[in-house]
Amino acid sequence: MSMLTTTTTAPDTAADPVLGDLAPEQVRVRFPPSPTGNLHVGNVRSALFNWVFARHYGGTFVLRIEDTDAGRNLAESYSGLTDALTWLGLTWDEGPQVGGPYGPYIQTERGEIYADVIVKLLAAGFAYRCFCTREELEAREAARPKGAPSGYDRHCRELTADQVAAFEAEDRSYVIRMRVPDAPITFHDLVRGEITFEPVHVPDYVLVRGTGEPLYTLVNPVDDALMEITHVLRGEDLLPSTPRQIVLYQALAQIGVGSGRVPTFGHLPTVLGSGNRRLSKRDKGSGLKEYREQGYLPEALLNYLALLGWAIADDRDVFTIEEMVSVFDILRVNANPARFDAKKCEAINAAHIRRLSTEQLTEQLLPFLQGAGLVADPPTPKQWDRLVGATPLIQERMTTLSEGVELIRFLFTPNAEIVIDESVALPATAGAVLDAAASALRTVKPFDHESIEAALRTALIDGLGLKPRLAFGPVRVAVTGKKISPPLFESLELLGRKSSLARIEAARAGLPQD
Repeated sequence: MSMLTTTTTAPDTAADPVLGDLAPEQVRVRFPPSPTGNLHVGNVRSALFNWVFARHYGGTFVLRIEDTDAGRNLAESYSGLTDALTWLGLTWDEGPQVGGPYGPYIQTERGEIYADVIVKLLAAGFAYRCFCTREELEAREAARPKGAPSGYDRHCRELTADQVAAFEAEDRSYVIRMRVPDAPITFHDLVRGEITFEPVHVPDYVLVRGTGEPLYTLVNPVDDALMEITHVLRGEDLLPSTPRQIVLYQALAQIGVGSGRVPTFGHLPTVLGSGNRRLSKRDKGSGLKEYREQGYLPEALLNYLALLGWAIADDRDVFTIEEMVSVFDILRVNANPARFDAKKCEAINAAHIRRLSTEQLTEQLLPFLQGAGLVADPPTPKQWDRLVGATPLIQERMTTLSEGVELIRFLFTPNAEIVIDESVALPATAGAVLDAAASALRTVKPFDHESIEAALRTALIDGLGLKPRLAFGPVRVAVTGKKISPPLFESLELLGRKSSLARIEAARAGLPQD
C-alpha cells in the first residue's frame, strides 16, 4: 500500500483556491527556525516565500523560534537568526523583539501552554500514556512480519484503568502519544495538489517524551493553532509530518484550542546540491553566513533563491523583491526539485551590483574595505573620495563585493607595501617602459586620466614603438602589483602623481639597470 498519493486537481471555482473564505488581510504565515547555527539557504528560501506571500496579500508574517530541542540549540544563534533576517530585509510583524498578541514567540517560554494542552488532550481521549519500554518496542519491531509497515503497534492504546494503575504503581515512565484515527488523511497542497496518507503509514506518534519534554510534533501545531496561522509554506522534507499535524489540528479544534482552522499547506520543492542530493548543511555554499562574508547583496540572494521553484517570467531572471511581492502566486510554484547553481547565483548577484547607483555601491563596498583594514571607520575624506572615484571603474568587473575589495586594494595600500605578484613575468622591455613612463608622468598636466593616457601613448607607443599590451602592462604591474586591475589611466589619476611615480620608480629599482 502506498504511503501517499498525489493528484493534481482543478481548484474549486466557488472559492479562492489559495484564500478560501479568508479576506486577504487575514493571511497569517510563520517562519519557525531552530537556533542551531548558520541559517541554511533552504530555510532562507522558505522564509522568503512566506514573507512574500504575506506581503502580497497584506497579511502577517510571524517569526517564531522553535528551540525545544535543547541539545541542538546555540545561545548565540538567537541573535544570529534575527540579524540574518534583518540583513535580508525579511522583517517580521510579530515575534521576538517585536512582540504581538500571541506571544511569547520563543517556544521554551511557552511550557505552561503545552502542559495545559496535554491535559486537555488526555482528558478528551485524543492522547494516551504509553508505558512501553525501549526494549519492548525493539522486540516487537523485530518480530514484525517482513514487509509490514513499521511504527508503533498501539500496544498501550486501549489500556484499562487497572493496567494503567499497575504501571503507575511500578513508577514506570511513559511517553504521551497521539491517537491517530483509522482513516485516510487527505488534504489539498497548494503546490502538489491533493495528497492522501493511508492510516497504516501514520502510527500513533509521541507528543511528550518520558522526561516530560514536549516534542516538535506537539508544539508546532499548538503554536500554529494559537497564533491563528492560516497557511504553512515549508520544504518538501517536512511533508511526512503533515498528516500527524493535521490530526492534532483537528483535535485542538475539538477541545477549543486556537482558531479551529487547519492551515492550508504548500510544500516547496527540495533544494538539491551536488549528486542529486538534498543540499545539506555540510555542503559548501549551503550557509547564509558564507554569502554575507563574500559580499552578496541580500536582494540578489533572495532573487536567486526565489528562482528555486518560482519564476517571475519565462524570459526574465533578475527582479526586485518588490516586483516579486506584486506578482507572486503560490499556485505557480513548481513541485519539482530545484538545483542550487552557485554560478547562477553569482551571476544574479553581479546583475544586481550593476543595477546599483555609484552612491549605493560605494556604501555597500565601504564595510568590506573597513573589514579588510584598508579604510578607517569612518573613512578619511581622502579615502572616501578615492573610493567614490574607484567604484565606477569596477562596477562592471566584479560579481561580489569582496572581489571589488581585491580589485581596488592597491588604491588603499601604502606605496611601500605594494608587492608585485610572483606569478607576473615582466617583459625584457620593462625597464625602458618604466623609465619612459616615469619621465612622462612627471610633467603631464593636468594629472587626469585623459592627459595621462595621451602622455603615455606618446612616450610608450610612439616613442618606444611598442604595442599597447607591452607598453602599458609593466606600468599596471608597477602601480597595482597585479597583471589585472581597473582601467590603468583612471587608476593613475586616483593614485595621484606622487604615489604613481613612487611605485613606478620602486618597481624600476627592482629590475636590472640597462
